Amino acid sequence: MKGHSEKACGFLADEKRAGWHDQTLWTVRLKRDKAASSLPEWEDLREQASQIKEDVLTHLADYLLRFEQQAVENGAEVHWASDAAEFNGIMLGLIGKYKASHIVKSKSMLTEECGLNHFLEEKGIEVVDTDLGERIIQFRKEPPSHIVLPAIHLKREEIGRLFQEKLNTEEGNSDPQYLTSAARAHLREKFLKAEIAITGVNFAVAETGVVVVCTNEGNADMGVHCAPVQVHCMGIEKIIPRTADLGVFTRLLARNATGQPVSAYTSHYRKPKPGGHMHIVIVDNGRSKRLGDNTFRNSLKCIRCGACMNTCPVYRRSGGYSYGYLIPGPIGSILAPVADARNHADLPFASSLCMSCTNVCPVKIDIDHQLYKWRQELSERKLVSPFKRLIMKSAGKILASNAWYNFSGRMARWVVKNLPRKLVYHPVNVWGKERELPAVPRESFKEWYKHNAQKRRTPHEQE
Repeated sequence: MKGHSEKACGFLADEKRAGWHDQTLWTVRLKRDKAASSLPEWEDLREQASQIKEDVLTHLADYLLRFEQQAVENGAEVHWASDAAEFNGIMLGLIGKYKASHIVKSKSMLTEECGLNHFLEEKGIEVVDTDLGERIIQFRKEPPSHIVLPAIHLKREEIGRLFQEKLNTEEGNSDPQYLTSAARAHLREKFLKAEIAITGVNFAVAETGVVVVCTNEGNADMGVHCAPVQVHCMGIEKIIPRTADLGVFTRLLARNATGQPVSAYTSHYRKPKPGGHMHIVIVDNGRSKRLGDNTFRNSLKCIRCGACMNTCPVYRRSGGYSYGYLIPGPIGSILAPVADARNHADLPFASSLCMSCTNVCPVKIDIDHQLYKWRQELSERKLVSPFKRLIMKSAGKILASNAWYNFSGRMARWVVKNLPRKLVYHPVNVWGKERELPAVPRESFKEWYKHNAQKRRTPHEQE
């Protein structure tokens, strides 16, 4: 199985795409910064959101039971799934119960996590993703490369060719408005035929039993209003205690995700429509295990805004598919080892630990600290390669000795400056395949500082 760095090489081979991907996501990050700076109370909101989520994680069982009670009183049916297999079985049972053959779905990372689409396709059941980006990658039979912008890795010309094949659009027409109109007409037909509408859940309010779904396209609303049966799928961590708490998160979510003041549609689903049916499926799938781990439990605070991806220099340059996990980027590098530590042991190392992800997180998850802790744990469990363990052990000895540190620095500068390039950028140096080291300085910082110390002294000190 290829690791992150090997997969990143494939993405970086297309220099124009890698550069465009990097710049596009950085533009989203700048929009986020502008939106955040427009609120003087931004840091207070982040702290409040983090404390609300801390309260939820501390009293999660109580809030879940209260939510179930309120939802049932509202007229919804609540189902509980311990893992992906049970969740998929519940969904299959609901489809069979209502004899549905036309199913639409708005964006849901939980259904991606549980492999719902693939599971149902194996049973001969088609589910149509109605978010534009999700529909594009569904046509391509790909997973999302970003949790908010699932088709961000594609250029409009590629989408134009895809729509020509799938929707019979004009050859060579890649105008975004034209392609969006074609997708709208295609999806409108799917909405009108829908018998079941599946949505994800951004927030579930324990106080009222209401589920809240945030979209920019209104596709969740279209599905729920057209289909007689609505099914809302949520992880156990999506709970918030009170309706009053919702305003904290809606002010943070869109600003952090795309730089908008608020999502275009923030829909509250409380009870089934007249003559309709409302189901809520609550899923664990390993979350309880994470909740019991004090080192990594904070990752359950995540509200899936994607800001850590937009700011991460590694994600921006390597692309979402290099991570090999449904949630890429910094937050995915924490979650993936929980699911499968052996196959995702390299992801916590796919980070510069620059802390940018932690600084933008709306709920103050200590992402950089958790990545660092994962590195330690994976090393202790000997799940990193023997070569990397040898390098880290050697680095530890060098960093612990002033003499060895000075010597190794001089040797490294000599090697890069004097050896033939192919001896420096060799097959073992995977990260060097698509990267160039900066020009080698004549002397180290320590040497420069020592040489210039006399110049910085004040006349009094020189006396």
